Amino acid sequence: MVFRFLKWSRVAVSLIFFLLIGFLFVDFGNVFSANFMNGILFFQFIPSILKFINIVALAAVGFVVVLVLTLLFGRVYCSYLCPLGTLQDIIRVFSNRFKKRKRFRYRPPKNVLRYGFLGLTLLALLFGSFIFINLLDPYSLFGKIVSNLARPIYYTINNTGAWILEKFEVYTLFKVGLKGYSWASFGYSLVLLGLIGWLVYKYGRLYCNTVCPVGTFLGIVSRFSLFRIRLDETMCDSCGICGSNCKAQCIDTKNKAVDFSRCVGCMNCLTACPSSGVKFSLFHKRYDKTPKTIPLEPVGARRNFIKNSALITGGVLSIAGEAFSEGLNDGKIPVKREYTVTPPGSLSIRHFTQTCTACHLCVSACPTHVIQPSLFQYGISGVLQPFMDFNAHFCNFECTLCSEVCPTGAILPIELEEKKLTQLGISKFIKENCVVYTDEKDCGACSEHCPTKAVNMVFYKDRLKIPEVTKEICIGCGACEYACPTTPKSIYVDGNPIHKLAEKPKVEKIETEVNPEDDFPF
Repeated sequence: MVFRFLKWSRVAVSLIFFLLIGFLFVDFGNVFSANFMNGILFFQFIPSILKFINIVALAAVGFVVVLVLTLLFGRVYCSYLCPLGTLQDIIRVFSNRFKKRKRFRYRPPKNVLRYGFLGLTLLALLFGSFIFINLLDPYSLFGKIVSNLARPIYYTINNTGAWILEKFEVYTLFKVGLKGYSWASFGYSLVLLGLIGWLVYKYGRLYCNTVCPVGTFLGIVSRFSLFRIRLDETMCDSCGICGSNCKAQCIDTKNKAVDFSRCVGCMNCLTACPSSGVKFSLFHKRYDKTPKTIPLEPVGARRNFIKNSALITGGVLSIAGEAFSEGLNDGKIPVKREYTVTPPGSLSIRHFTQTCTACHLCVSACPTHVIQPSLFQYGISGVLQPFMDFNAHFCNFECTLCSEVCPTGAILPIELEEKKLTQLGISKFIKENCVVYTDEKDCGACSEHCPTKAVNMVFYKDRLKIPEVTKEICIGCGACEYACPTTPKSIYVDGNPIHKLAEKPKVEKIETEVNPEDDFPF
C-alpha cells in the first residue's frame, strides 16, 4: 500500500511539473508572474547551477536541494522533476496502447557512452563551450521540443477558438501569430523527439542512462544514497516481473542485483512484485548486490550508435545552409554584422553564450518574437542559442519580459528605465541600398519607428531627406531595421560585444503662445 502511494505520488508530482513547465513554453498571455515562473523552474538542475553562479542567491539553490534528495533517495530529479523524463513516460504509455506492451529485460550499462558524454560535456565547459549542454541538457531539450512543436499547435487551437467565438461576437480569445519561425530549430526538435520516442519504445529510459549528462552525474551521486531499491534474497523468487517492468533495465533478477546508479526511481518494480521481494529501505553494506564487473556492450554497437547520432546531428545542422546564402543583390551592399545582437540584460556576448542553455523560454515568452534560435551566429559552439533577429521583428521599447523568465541568468533581470538606455548595438546606414538614393523616393520608415529618434531624416538633395544615425542615443532595438523595406537592408544593427549605456535622447519642447481670450486656443 505504501509503495503504491509512492508510485502514484511520483506520477502526480511529475505530471504537475510537466504541465506547468510545458505551459511556460506555449503561454502568450503572461498568465504566470515572474516569481511563480522562477518557482516552477527552481529545481531544474543545470539552469539552477548556472543561475547560482550568476547571482549567488537562495532563489538559485534548487540544484543543492536536488543533490540532497539524490543522496537520500536516489535520482528523484529524473522521476519527479525532469519534464523530459515525464515526456518519455507519456510516450511509453501511449505506445503501449497502440502496440502490445513491450517487456523490458536487464541490460548491462553502456559505461563508455554515458561517461563519455559526461566527460565531453565537462571538457567543453572547461574550454568555455556550451554546445553539449545546449544539445543534451534534459530541461533545455524539453523546452526546444515544446517551443518548436507544441507551441504552433497551441497557437492554432487558440486562433481556431478565437475565430469561432468571433462568429458569436465573443472576444474572450484573440488571435496570435508566429513571426520569424525557425524551421531549422523545428527540424532539430522533430528529429530529436523521434529519436527519443524510438529509444523509449525499444529501450525505456536509455537516453537518461546513456546520453543525458545530468542523469549520469546524478547516477554517480546516487551510488552514495541512504535509501535504495534492493531485492530481498529471502522473499524474491527470481520470477523476473520486476525486471520486465523496470524502464531503466537495471534489475538483474537472475543474480538478484540492482544497479541503483541507473535507477530512475519510477517505483514500477515495487508495485509489480507479487512476492514483496523488492524493498526500498535504508542501505546496508550486506545488501549491496550491485555487479562488480559488468560486461561492456559490443564495440560495433557503440560505433553504430555514435555514427547514427553524428549523421542525425549533421543532417539537422545542414538545414542551416540557407541562412548563409546572401544571393545576388544587383550591385547592392549585403549586410555584414561584425557582432550578433544579444537580448537586453545579457550584458555581453561572452556572458550570454557561456550561460545560456538554449532552452528557448525567452523565444516563447518574447511578445514580438524578435528573439529567435540561432544557427551559427555565435559559431558552432553556440548553435540554437537565441539572438535578436530583426528580420522577424524588433525589441519592444516597453518590455523586459525575457529578463524576467530566463532560468539560468544568461539574461539578468533589468529594470525598464535601465533597459531603455542599454545599448545592445548601433544602427549602421548603407546609403547605396536606400530607396532615397537608388530611386530618389521619399521613405523615412526607419526614422518613424525609432523610439529614441537616433535615426533622423536630414536633407539630401532637392526636397529629399535621407537617414542619419546619432550613435550616442541609439540603443540597437532594431525598429529601424525591421521597418526598412529594402532588400538587402539599408539600415541594420551591428551588436555590441559588451552592452553599453546610451545617452538619453534630447526632448524638444514645443512652445506655443496661447491667447487666454480665445475660447478654443488650440
